[in-house]
Amino acid sequence: MKLNLTYLRATAVAFAATFAVAASPVQAADLPCSTAKLIVPWGPGGGTAVIFGIFEKAIEASDAPVKIKVVTIPGQGGGAGAKEAHAAKPDGCTLFAIHQHLVVNYINGVTDFSWDGFEPVAMLTDTPEIIGAGGHVEYDSLEDMLAAAKANPGGIPTGVSMGATSHFLWIMLGSKTGTDYQYVPFQGGTAGRITGLLNGSIDLGGINMAAARTQRDDGALKAFAIAADERSDLIPDVPTLKELGVDMTYSLTRGIMLPKGTPQEFVDYWAGVFKGPTEDADFVAEQAAKGTEVLYLGPEEYAAWWKDTEGEFLDAAKELKVGRFQ
Repeated sequence: MKLNLTYLRATAVAFAATFAVAASPVQAADLPCSTAKLIVPWGPGGGTAVIFGIFEKAIEASDAPVKIKVVTIPGQGGGAGAKEAHAAKPDGCTLFAIHQHLVVNYINGVTDFSWDGFEPVAMLTDTPEIIGAGGHVEYDSLEDMLAAAKANPGGIPTGVSMGATSHFLWIMLGSKTGTDYQYVPFQGGTAGRITGLLNGSIDLGGINMAAARTQRDDGALKAFAIAADERSDLIPDVPTLKELGVDMTYSLTRGIMLPKGTPQEFVDYWAGVFKGPTEDADFVAEQAAKGTEVLYLGPEEYAAWWKDTEGEFLDAAKELKVGRFQ
């Protein structure tokens, strides 16, 4: 599934000058807190918590007068944290770390709001999904995995967060390849699924870059394909889905939102705070080591990206008769 990355990169370049005048961290808005809560709607150890933990550390070391504290609220495929963030006061002291789970939650009826139930602040990172398996499975390639799935439709245990993007990944892969899977629900995001792959309670699941890099040498995990336009320099031996004949890309594009109705000065303040680390080479390298590319867009461009991306998801959901479109 093409998630507008060409659009995103082009827009980021085109509007870089615009957002150079965004509020500097040292130009604090009159926030009623010294530390803002950043809700991550998955458990600790998952990819989103790790990525925003790096932002938390960078902002703590910066001259930003208001810092952030990551608070993980797992459950409902990101829906539990989304609901708490949605209900928070629009005072600039509660931030929400999200990716495309928000529109998937809406499609599946987990929430009655989508991205436009918040104030977009900034697009920050992009992380492609990796099709993974436990080391115990007998197949060693995507081709053999798909053959096994076709021979046993709906029978291969596959770890997902039900109703979340990790679930949608396999729904889309199934649509592209004529396969179906036995979905095993996991809370806590990627970390829980990797544990399931390692202990053999599931056979398949999306894995993160850290696991793909460190847990394949001993045979504990397998990585069959990366759902990106190009191979990653971090795992250059892993082919893209497109190379293997599956016309599909799928990545998690993470960013920051504020509750609806938050004053614009607070939106601009946090856009400036989060932009700071993305311009630091060491920070970019640290995120790259986690398999994550830094891609910054400010409030208006992030809103435009969301509108476009939601349209793609809704079109796919209608075609596949998923969730509220059944």
